[in-house]
Amino acid sequence: MEAVLFVGVQGSGKTTFYKERFFDTHVRISRDMLKTRNRQSLLVSACLAGRQPFVVDDTNAAKSRRAEFIEPARAAGFRVRCFFFRCALREALGRNRRRPSGQVVPVPGVIATFKRLEPPVWQEGFDEISIVEVDAEDRFAVRDWTREQGDPPRLEREQG
Repeated sequence: MEAVLFVGVQGSGKTTFYKERFFDTHVRISRDMLKTRNRQSLLVSACLAGRQPFVVDDTNAAKSRRAEFIEPARAAGFRVRCFFFRCALREALGRNRRRPSGQVVPVPGVIATFKRLEPPVWQEGFDEISIVEVDAEDRFAVRDWTREQGDPPRLEREQG
């Protein structure tokens, strides 16, 4: 049983990554789709009760928000994985602009998320942390981050 949390700004590739890596094995829990936190919580609770692997496909920018998923998942006996989508702001804004009409996040919203994004740390209770970046060929480059390496590096606070 596995609970996966994506951490990253809008436009960093989270949903595309889900479709490529988890579509066939994990329920996708997305507030974009569910519209409210209450519905999101109900679906998480159902996955925990049914022992169903799931992915929380959201920005999960704050440690406090991630704790709302980590603690119940661990209590239910789930392994908790984090995928941290490291992405320069200008790259996220560019991908956001290329989204289909109706799915584009207003630029101030992306910038606000970028500014408040707290990179994951081991003390939050993750069993695994992986860093995801998009390479020059628009492919996902994933590298596992070990406890021996310490906490993942912070994002550069560029505004470009």
